[in-house]
Amino acid sequence: MRTLIKKIYSKINTTRSLRGVKHGVGVKCNFPCHFTAKTEIGNNCHFNGMNISGSGKVVIGSNFHSGKNIRILTTFHNFDHGTAIPYDKTTYDRDVIIEDNVWLGESVMILGGVTIGEGAVIQAGSVVCKDVSPLAIAGGHPAVPFKYRDKNHYYQLKEQGSFM
Repeated sequence: MRTLIKKIYSKINTTRSLRGVKHGVGVKCNFPCHFTAKTEIGNNCHFNGMNISGSGKVVIGSNFHSGKNIRILTTFHNFDHGTAIPYDKTTYDRDVIIEDNVWLGESVMILGGVTIGEGAVIQAGSVVCKDVSPLAIAGGHPAVPFKYRDKNHYYQLKEQGSFM
């Protein structure tokens, strides 16, 4: 019975969350998500609660997986050369690109203007404010790579089509 309730809840969340969003097949939202009209999602993506805010474009590649409580911010106030303190009324947008096969741990925040490379893993609680290279395992505030995935093993699994 519990499994059936989870499946129904996931189906409802997926239907509601993806309304008006360009997405591929096999996308699943286990918990409520908020995507913007400028969000594009690949195939076989699994979300456990994501909130995207701002007017920048967000592209999420295929085979993406995330923990709970993911935040992506794409619009920022002008604080550096504005006409008022602490910021003025102008804003600027920055896009976010998350390439294929990326895994975000729980409570990750991504700031606009970054690309997270293919196969990267972002540690729970991290703040991504700079690009993360492919196959990097990054964490912290700001998120920095501390290890890299085994390249040969990764590409072997990719070639075999071994995706979750």
